[in-house]
Parts: sequence; C-alpha cells; structure tokens
Amino acid sequence: MRIPPRITTLGGAAALLSALLIGGSVTTAATAASASVGSICYSGLPAQAHDTLDLIDAGGPFPYRQDGSVFQNREGVLPKQRTGYYHEYTVITPGAPTRGARRVVTGDQVREGYYTSDHYATFDLIDRGC
Repeated sequence: MRIPPRITTLGGAAALLSALLIGGSVTTAATAASASVGSICYSGLPAQAHDTLDLIDAGGPFPYRQDGSVFQNREGVLPKQRTGYYHEYTVITPGAPTRGARRVVTGDQVREGYYTSDHYATFDLIDRGC
C-alpha cells in the first residue's frame, strides 16, 4: 500500500521548510488534515472491515447501494483532494438496524484506504503490511 504524502503541495512544503529554518508553526490545510489521521494495522481492523476490503478489491457486489459513492470529505479530516478522489464503503456493524457508523474510504492511490468507526469524526490510514 502506498502511503499518501503528508504535504501535497509546493506551498505546504515551502511553509514547512520556512518553519524549520526560521522557527514557528505550519498551519496549512494539508498538514492540519494529515495531523488528524492516525494509522491502523490491517490485522487490527474488525473482521467486517476485512470483508469490505475484500469486496472493494473484487469490485463488489456491495451490500448497500451507497457503497462506492463519492466521499466529499466535508469534515476536512482527510488530506484535501479533488472532488471524486475518495469513495466510501460500508463496514457492516453486527446487530445494527442501519448501515451503522463504520466505513472504509478509499483514495485514488494504489490500495489507499482509511477506516473510520465513528462516522467520519476520525480516520486511520490502513497499513496492509502489518
């Protein structure tokens, strides 16, 4: 799995370099969003998330019609990208009468995936290597 870059623009890189050389803080949108994304080992995901990732890799079929829809990142937690970059998929919650709060959100980079268990409040980048 490729890990998305933490600073995605030249402006963010310039701000970081300036902060390192002169002192101060970096407050770009890219670094603010990246700071709020943690990481999780594939082995640490619930079994239902493994099922969802398997369905994504296979191209479906998915249990909910909303699966595969564009994720807008309105909360701004994930790194800022163009509209259509992210897509969301339901992670089934056993016993829940609705889709529940758990999702996998994928990005356009190879095997880029994020897991949220709290309906987009926080995200963890999925590390498939552990």
